[in-house]
Amino acid sequence: MTVLVADTSGLVSLGTAVNHAPNPLDLCLDVYDVHVPTIVVDELRESASYADAHGNAATAVLDREDAVSVTAVTLDADFPLDDGENAAVTLANDLDAALFLCDEFNSVGLIHASLADTRLVTTPTLLSVFVRTEQLPSMDAIEILEAISAARSWESNSYVQRAQALLNDE
Repeated sequence: MTVLVADTSGLVSLGTAVNHAPNPLDLCLDVYDVHVPTIVVDELRESASYADAHGNAATAVLDREDAVSVTAVTLDADFPLDDGENAAVTLANDLDAALFLCDEFNSVGLIHASLADTRLVTTPTLLSVFVRTEQLPSMDAIEILEAISAARSWESNSYVQRAQALLNDE
């Protein structure tokens, strides 16, 4: 099974669409060997304490915590992003993970440069992979991405708009 390390942002994105069938969080956990650093679980617990879409999404992810491998990671004191991204990048490099799921669109370049041999994927890209591998119908992926976009306030994000256009073409 392919190893995927996830940051809080990617998991919360997937968690916002757990009421859709098929459920993208369950699909990710079924297809990949998902690993997260302990601090990501801590961030999810903090997010789950809020009574909003992000809190509900974090709760949905925590409800599936048993399907995720959680590992303590030593933080890189010089890494210029938050502790969750820091730990997740470190874990991805330590595990030589194939994929790193992260939706920090403003920091994609820095995160990508920090990964050794791991491919950075965002939730829109992951949905596209599910479509290309015939694990998710294109129309379902479009609906899921629209729901995630609304919950995550991505409607004006050009990266997400491009992903939606590509999904519409598939």
